[in-house]
Amino acid sequence: SGHYGRANHTNGTNGTNGHETSNFSHSSPFPGFGTHAAHHGSAPDKGDFAPIVPPISLSTTFKQSAPGVCPKYDYSRAGNPTRTAFEECIAKLEGGTHAMATSSGLAATSLIINLLKSGDHILCCDDVYGGTNRYFNKVVSRFGIEIDMVDPTDLVHYETKIKDNTALVWLETPTNPMLKICDIKAIVAIVERKFEGKEMPIIVSDNTFASPYFQRPLELGATLSLSSVTKYINGHTDVCMGVIATKNEDLAERLRFLQLAVGPAPSPFDCYLALRGARTLHLRMRQHETNSLAVANWLEKGEKAKYVSKVIHPGLPSHPQHELAKRQMKGFSGMCSFVILGGIEEATLFLQSLKVFALAESLGGYESLAELPSVMTHASVPADQRAKLGISDSLIRLSVGIEEPEDLIADLAQAFDVVYAKKQ
Repeated sequence: SGHYGRANHTNGTNGTNGHETSNFSHSSPFPGFGTHAAHHGSAPDKGDFAPIVPPISLSTTFKQSAPGVCPKYDYSRAGNPTRTAFEECIAKLEGGTHAMATSSGLAATSLIINLLKSGDHILCCDDVYGGTNRYFNKVVSRFGIEIDMVDPTDLVHYETKIKDNTALVWLETPTNPMLKICDIKAIVAIVERKFEGKEMPIIVSDNTFASPYFQRPLELGATLSLSSVTKYINGHTDVCMGVIATKNEDLAERLRFLQLAVGPAPSPFDCYLALRGARTLHLRMRQHETNSLAVANWLEKGEKAKYVSKVIHPGLPSHPQHELAKRQMKGFSGMCSFVILGGIEEATLFLQSLKVFALAESLGGYESLAELPSVMTHASVPADQRAKLGISDSLIRLSVGIEEPEDLIADLAQAFDVVYAKKQ
């Protein structure tokens, strides 16, 4: 079963919590991933000084040999050597041929939206990052672009929402924060059938929650794979960046033009840090997976399970799309959501009582974070939408880091004790 033995995806017990894990068999991760992560974007033989680590190029402008005769770079908004090194690495890790880095994940989203025009239609999955929902419905909708938010797990209903003017299909898988799985291959097939003989919509898959280590949307038929680099790719909670990867030459050219024309350029220093983070992505993701599965199993079956009404993790057999997740993904990240018994009072006290997990927004760093989406990351989502999705005041989202799993479980256990000791 390849690398899955490391994550305990076999019959038996998980040594961390003593509970059954899923019966899981998978192929190995994408061939050569760790080697590409460690080396791609570095070219010591190209430079005069043969540096192993690509240098940080801070210059905003570059000397021209004659007026209008540029070397590879002319102005840093359009391109920069440090940014190129990062983009080359991510393109390889995503199984693409091009990558375009931006100053944030939402900047990457806005770059894609700039490919559209008034009168176009966006078909977006209903459960997405709160910032994506806010941007689409409170900003993009003002420019004559239609937006429908549809449950991607109901493919029959989903197909009825595709329109003749659908220009962009926006997927996010796993979704944030409900961890639904979009069947990328099936949705691509539906769109292709609907648009047979016509110009195809752009199909974007937000890969932030999976990372390219566990999922490659481009190999499943997506046109673009987008990630908030801020999260797993950088992995150290000290960079705000985004990236778009593709195999489509035309879209790559158009997006590079938009990098220049719209201007969401990341700094060279951030590109350097993000590339350094990407070098260890494969190592970190393995531990995120091991830890999140240990935590999810404990929440579902451990001694404090009586305080939890629902655990959501695609790696659990109880997840309604567990089999799809196993087919589509090579493994799982550190994301896990659960519903605590009670309401906002219990959820708040629980979150305030954590000592190893930090109460904070964001995710994907080496450290464990916990948050309440209804009043934090998804507060901007209208209350009726939150209720329909299940984003209640009792839903807690965990970003499980790379600490020792037994310490994370002990921290959760003591926080449950604080909450429910006061109730007894």
